[in-house]
Amino acid sequence: MRFSQIIPLAALIFSSFTFAHNFKAGVPVANVTVSKPGELVINGDGIAYQPWSSTSLTGKVRVIQAIAGRSSAKKMNAPMIDAIKAANLPADKYQTTTIINQDDAIWGTGGFVKSSAEDSKREFSWSSIVLDAEGKVAKAWQLQEKGSAIIIVDKDGNVNFAKDGVLTPGEIKQAMDIINGLL
Repeated sequence: MRFSQIIPLAALIFSSFTFAHNFKAGVPVANVTVSKPGELVINGDGIAYQPWSSTSLTGKVRVIQAIAGRSSAKKMNAPMIDAIKAANLPADKYQTTTIINQDDAIWGTGGFVKSSAEDSKREFSWSSIVLDAEGKVAKAWQLQEKGSAIIIVDKDGNVNFAKDGVLTPGEIKQAMDIINGLL
């Protein structure tokens, strides 16, 4: 097999394993705006909320972690988040954006989900955290219920990797290679 034949084959294999639902390689995620409550921002000693839009996913390489408002969903791709933390990526070129679907929380735990998101924002102030009370992102991106999705976008906001579900160790390595290649 010639090299010119390997590249298209590799692209076909890569795309079949990494792109979920309506994510498409080389284009931005479907546009969605979250205003209830929205993106968490540090405001003095407190937390405030502001509207967030997927159109803001430019300027840096980003890993978007879109999770249900459940501790089980947060744990699903914790190894990927641990790999990102361990890599000590440059803050001027990289950012993690966590979108929490509060609409997909266990009944009666919405207040806990909000409090946990606020605690995370205080601990990881440089990260972008979005609390989505209405599940708009999950609907627009056709995400699985009770799940966790990882999406990597380049500095132009174009999708380079996406998986809705638990990443295998091989997919974590692949994702980290993509991130490092984009930086």
